[in-house]
Amino acid sequence: MTATDPSSRLAWSTPMAAVVVCGIGGIVLAAAALLSNDGPGRLLIGLAAVGLLFMTVVGLRQRPRLAVEPGNPVQVVVRGLTGAQRYTPQQILRVRVVNYRRLGRKMPMLEMDVDHQGDEKLMIFGRWDLGAHPEDVLEVLRIHLAR
Repeated sequence: MTATDPSSRLAWSTPMAAVVVCGIGGIVLAAAALLSNDGPGRLLIGLAAVGLLFMTVVGLRQRPRLAVEPGNPVQVVVRGLTGAQRYTPQQILRVRVVNYRRLGRKMPMLEMDVDHQGDEKLMIFGRWDLGAHPEDVLEVLRIHLAR
């Protein structure tokens, strides 16, 4: 495996450049809201700033969004706002890529069904969450979960 081989990567998250751009955009919009003389415009710009800053915090909190931890047994770690959840291969019921229609285009999404404390839980990851094409992530997951 080479360093550029997608199967050598074991952790996926929103690219840091995208998170930084969201943060900068939020700061710029917050400054624009403070400098605005129009009340409704100030409100709308302020809401947009809050939205971008929230996305920045979420992007930083969930790093890495999905990871494979080699070991015995292999574990798949999924990070969310409330922290990390770990799943063994026996808890992962199904992993697949499904194409959803969004904005007139088919967008691939990684779907993972897991047994979460006795209940079946569906998790969906897009390219924004993973920072990689979902097909590449699926290939790596299949390699490591089959062991």
